[in-house]
Amino acid sequence: MTERQAIVSRILNFSCVDGPGNRLVLFLQGCNFNCINCHNPHTINYCNDCGDCVAGCPENALSLDNKGKVIWDEGLCTHCDQCIDVCSYRSSPKVHHLTVSEVLSIIHGQKWFISGITISGGEATMQLPFIIELFERIKDDNELGHLTCFVDSNGYLSESGWNRVLPYLDGAMIDLKSWQQETHLWLVGRSNHKVIQSIRYLAKNKKLHEIRLLHIPQKSDLDQEVDNIACLINQLPETVIVRLNAFQHHGVEGESLQWDKCSEPQMLNFYQSLRLLIPHRIQLPSVYV
Repeated sequence: MTERQAIVSRILNFSCVDGPGNRLVLFLQGCNFNCINCHNPHTINYCNDCGDCVAGCPENALSLDNKGKVIWDEGLCTHCDQCIDVCSYRSSPKVHHLTVSEVLSIIHGQKWFISGITISGGEATMQLPFIIELFERIKDDNELGHLTCFVDSNGYLSESGWNRVLPYLDGAMIDLKSWQQETHLWLVGRSNHKVIQSIRYLAKNKKLHEIRLLHIPQKSDLDQEVDNIACLINQLPETVIVRLNAFQHHGVEGESLQWDKCSEPQMLNFYQSLRLLIPHRIQLPSVYV
């Protein structure tokens, strides 16, 4: 049987903000949301091999093979990101196609320095079969048995999808970007019904580690829907962390560059409103840039 492969946008060998402890993070390419305010818009789509990025590469790190596929030479690349800037498809040619065994080899090289693995994106669950095989093999590997397996997700996965990965999953972090359906549809292109369903389902199965709330002043509605947000959170175990994220301009494109950034006083007002209503630990942003 052919081994599963993942399209990987980036690997972060060490991270202390993507789950508990120090973690190795795989950022997978591809997302089923199209957020106006996406901080990594080049991870939304898979490269369609149009070739628009090839001629402008200053280091000749991009080429087209005889099948018309864009080839990236990482050794020549200086990561100037010109290819990303010119891409009208919100993608990047700078990806790796890695098998489960290749990723396991990378994990083995870091195993004594990390406490776990987090799969992020893009949207991690777009490549669910790869995640399941990777996590299963981690759990079966005596040398990796101390590592926890986490997913950072937008929550747009069905219960049947979560059921397939639950036996190998230690925790999930889920983003809730707005409360009202109309706002969520406008902001990301899909409703939030599945997201809220995922939050409740993962909590019921003791797999929800963190719920993340993004505050975009005058654009998202979470600060106007504090009572409803608190009602949802109060249905979750008190062990679930509530992480507040402040909208900033880093990485965003288009109209969202004109939106006001979330200031520390605005975030503190949101925090104080929520703090009065829930007993859960609330994590505030550490920087506002």
